[in-house]
Amino acid sequence: EEIWEKLRVQTGVQDTFLTFEVYGDEITMQLIDKACKMLDVPPEMVLKQFGEYFFEFCKRSGYDHMLRTLGGNLYEFIENLDALHSYLSLSYQEMNAPSFRVEKNEDGSMHLHYYSDRRGLCHIVPGIIGAAALDFFNIEISMEIVNQLEEDERTGKKEHIVFLVTQKPIFSYKKKNKFASAQSTNKTRDKTYLLSTCPAKKSHWEMIRGIVTIGKGRLLRGFDPVYPKTLWIDPKTFCNGLPFHIVFDEELRVKQAGVSIQKIVPGLQTLGIRLNQYFSIVRPEVKFTISSVQKFINSQFVFRTKREMMPESWKQRPMLELRGQMIWMESVQCMLYLCSPLLRTLHELEERHMHIADIAPHDVTRDLILLNQQRLAEMELSNQLERKKEELRILSKHLEEEKKKTEALLYAMLPKHVANQLKEGKRVEAGEFKECTILFSDVVTFTNICAQCEPIQIVLMLNAMYLQFDRLTTVHDVYKVETIGDAYMVVGGVPVPVSTHAERVANFALGMIIAAKGIKSPVSGDPIQIRVGIHTGPVLAGVVGEKMPRYCLFGDTVNIASRMESHGVPSKIHLSASVHQFLKDKNFEMTERGEIDVKGKGKMHTYFLVRNTMATENEVMGWPTREPVARQEDVPVLQECRPEAFQNLGRQVLHLLPSSVLAQSLMLGKDDTFARQSAISHLSSLRTVG
Repeated sequence: EEIWEKLRVQTGVQDTFLTFEVYGDEITMQLIDKACKMLDVPPEMVLKQFGEYFFEFCKRSGYDHMLRTLGGNLYEFIENLDALHSYLSLSYQEMNAPSFRVEKNEDGSMHLHYYSDRRGLCHIVPGIIGAAALDFFNIEISMEIVNQLEEDERTGKKEHIVFLVTQKPIFSYKKKNKFASAQSTNKTRDKTYLLSTCPAKKSHWEMIRGIVTIGKGRLLRGFDPVYPKTLWIDPKTFCNGLPFHIVFDEELRVKQAGVSIQKIVPGLQTLGIRLNQYFSIVRPEVKFTISSVQKFINSQFVFRTKREMMPESWKQRPMLELRGQMIWMESVQCMLYLCSPLLRTLHELEERHMHIADIAPHDVTRDLILLNQQRLAEMELSNQLERKKEELRILSKHLEEEKKKTEALLYAMLPKHVANQLKEGKRVEAGEFKECTILFSDVVTFTNICAQCEPIQIVLMLNAMYLQFDRLTTVHDVYKVETIGDAYMVVGGVPVPVSTHAERVANFALGMIIAAKGIKSPVSGDPIQIRVGIHTGPVLAGVVGEKMPRYCLFGDTVNIASRMESHGVPSKIHLSASVHQFLKDKNFEMTERGEIDVKGKGKMHTYFLVRNTMATENEVMGWPTREPVARQEDVPVLQECRPEAFQNLGRQVLHLLPSSVLAQSLMLGKDDTFARQSAISHLSSLRTVG
């Protein structure tokens, strides 16, 4: 499945194919070409394997018995393939099947002639014929091309391939024990003995009894037919009994015709006229000459009447087609065409103003029309069901895509495990977290800015700022709790406990200060200033409400973190003593602010966070280093980069995304989870290009 999906994507073909739909050979050749490159095998091997699989597919599709009854040996099987194609064309009316002609050689081999106007598919034939020989006749064959040429036929150039088919029996296709083999050999020996000791003269009933006993109900292969010295049928009875037949000579001059065909084509009553004046050959696609007809003597021939030669009453009707076999009569040097009208449905019979009575009672065309009428109705129903199934598959695929979008939006609003519990209708229990770090931030003089600006300007400013902050939550893997106006709340260590929660939130806060410098105030045009406050402590987290449920944090830690922000200094990161305790040995530079009065808390000893001594500004912001981005000539080197280079490349993509994908996602009500998925998909495509 993975290889097929990869092959399908490379060729750009659809995922499914309908049974009764006609598809061009270009799709087949594209698939073969890509498969050869992907698997590093020659086209001949792919086509042969396809032929073997196609044979198994036909067996599984219900054509097993039909294929088995084509012939008693491989020669007869191939000889009747054209007849099978002619029958299948009743159901698959646009089928463009090849033609086969087979010749026996004195050494037991065969020459198989393959004719087709669909080029490049001849190597399917060894796969199909080889699989059929092994399955039906328990023989292994080899096929090699001995001649390959083009022939000018009625419909244009046709590919003519001659295969040399050599065969040898194999004995261990199915496992048999020694006793079974010995028993089978003894039975064969007994049969031979009976045949050899059979008396020369027997009565009529003794001969019949002997045939039944020896052959067990089957006629012996040594059967010789008996022919009368005189044909006991007069011409009138013959022409009435076989109403659809034509006898013509080597010059295509009509010598005899059945009564029904004379009725439809009155010109045939004039004996001696040329047959090709009134008919054209539809199948096989050959020129209308006696040599071409003799070449395909074992094939079924389909004739079609010519409109210009038909009576006036027929000129507005569809032309009549005849289907039958050719028999060469050596004694009179004439060809007999035994045929029947080629009618698939009652509608086609009515279109030609014909009736069931026009067809001879012994002709199975009567039954075929009625049975095929029912079959076509079932096929139409099957086709409709198949199309509905395909429509449902596409709808299901779209539904799955929409479901993923909905889940992405839900996971952006709530932690994943909480969202899954809510989807399943379960109650979400509140969870206690012993340690976490909470951050609050707001915009300095935000009230004054709102009073002097249009609402849309405030929205654009906050949108630009929150896009940067949302990206930083992905870079430092912290959880965004909520935004209220200009206030932004983030937590580290919730909902997934981690030991580095304080470091993550501290790095995130440093990134916020840097990002805020790039956001302009719509009033003054100067960079905006923000206050940031951080505190570490225990919290209780859970989902509140049923309509628009929110994942909220409760506890004194939240209040103290909020007080750190409100008592902070513009463009500074205000830390409580507990945060300072976590960060003092973690490569962070901090300065002491001292004791301050905190509303509701009294005196508190606080600090300011200055910088991360081990991380550059680009690393804090999740930006790539400038060196690999600056030079255009370094782009091809991506093919030989180490994995670390892809990480830098990922940061670069994340930096470029906010102005497009991330901005669009926030305006649609989505947050960092969707942005992360968009960034990953863009990174994957860029990595493929690299």
